[in-house]
Amino acid sequence: MTAGGKPHKVSLIVITYNWPDALKQVLRSVAAQTRLPDEVIVADDGSKEDTRQLVESMAKDFPVPLRHLWQEDLGFRAARCRNLGIAASRGDYVVLTDGDMVLHPAFIADHLMLAEPGYFLQGGRFKTTTRETARLLAGGRPVFAPWADVDFHVFDGIRRIYSFRAPGLARWKAKGKNGGRVMSCNMSFWREDLLRVNGFDERMEGYGAEDRELAARLENAGLRRRQLKWCALAAHLEHKTRAQVDVNDMSLPNNRLYRATLTERITRCEQGVDRHLADPALKS
Repeated sequence: MTAGGKPHKVSLIVITYNWPDALKQVLRSVAAQTRLPDEVIVADDGSKEDTRQLVESMAKDFPVPLRHLWQEDLGFRAARCRNLGIAASRGDYVVLTDGDMVLHPAFIADHLMLAEPGYFLQGGRFKTTTRETARLLAGGRPVFAPWADVDFHVFDGIRRIYSFRAPGLARWKAKGKNGGRVMSCNMSFWREDLLRVNGFDERMEGYGAEDRELAARLENAGLRRRQLKWCALAAHLEHKTRAQVDVNDMSLPNNRLYRATLTERITRCEQGVDRHLADPALKS
């Protein structure tokens, strides 16, 4: 941490699974950042060989260190996969995104603009149409504006009013009440805060709730969630979802763990990132 309470080094963790065409565009947007992360870690939840080959190829000319961490494909294990990235990270600040999120050039700069001790940050995402997704996959530049080819009505997407970058408005909005949907595709944290609560709960397998549960533990530990509006913009590439019909169904196993965290005021999970901190393979 710098003297002004700002991060010194930033690690960007990008989770991916078997979509190298999308990951390529995401990494291209990372390389074009106005403030580059100090390292990029691709946390791979069991992709095939073509993803490894892509990352190794791009790493040769990437402007910052680019690493690929792979775990066996045993189903949706995003919690463990992100923990591998956190354990391997060298920055004092960690930004999370997904391998289907094409980033605004100021994405990293915006997270750092609003980073502050005692807080973690929550951003949103543009839900692009099938037509816009095809254009972006072909190498087109994303449009961050009210007229973008985006579904502004979907429940987990950015509203039209927030669809452009305005740093002054972003600073004003961040001072308000916590709000917005928790989504690990656009979040950032002080690394020491993640270690204090032991990262993601690796008991949570299958789609959903691992990000909300982590946010709940951080808040139980006394941290505050700061929402990002008018900044840290990213375009989500359209694809078939693995989400349940009702992601808020409290009978789902992950949601039961999430509810326990809320009701019991749990701050630290037992099966978390500390399992990987001593792994020599993550230090190379």
